[in-house]
Amino acid sequence: MLNVETKEDRAAFYNSSEWKVLRQKILERDNYECQWCKAEGKVNTNAHSILEVDHIKELEYHPELALEESNMRTLCKECHNKRHKRFNYRSSKKRSKWADDERW
Repeated sequence: MLNVETKEDRAAFYNSSEWKVLRQKILERDNYECQWCKAEGKVNTNAHSILEVDHIKELEYHPELALEESNMRTLCKECHNKRHKRFNYRSSKKRSKWADDERW
């Protein structure tokens, strides 16, 4: 099993070529879109924000799911910080998918 007990262990995992290849695969699978923003009808792609791949079940507590694709999703940096309750994120104006649509 993968050892991710310390911060250094987790950093080594995130710097591994195996993670980098899988991360790219997840970004492609999710069409380079933040999945939380998408669920809210907002467009937030790598053109609008920094995208990160999030472990749904935390790597630290579920190392057995470290490379499980179904345990990963693409989030923008802002949503990823909110998800982990890190308050050093900047609020950004995200464009609604329907911003240019005619309103009835």
